[in-house]
Amino acid sequence: MQWAEMVVVIVLIVTIGKILRARYEAGQSRPAPREEADDGVRQREEIRALKERIAVLEKLATDDNSNAARLDREIERLRDRRD
Repeated sequence: MQWAEMVVVIVLIVTIGKILRARYEAGQSRPAPREEADDGVRQREEIRALKERIAVLEKLATDDNSNAARLDREIERLRDRRD
């Protein structure tokens, strides 16, 4: 075997090793399907809660009857929901 052939074989072995290592590491870093589903459910619940809060805030901002006590109660109710 000539030295040039030996260099080609070494480069080929190193390349295949790097490809296999990259595939293995990519497989290890992928989240489990159940975790992805849990994240989706959590995000949908958070979006729903935010939409409810926006609806209440819009109602408070556009309400003609700006009763300060009622406004305080609504704000406290929103704070209680957040916790």
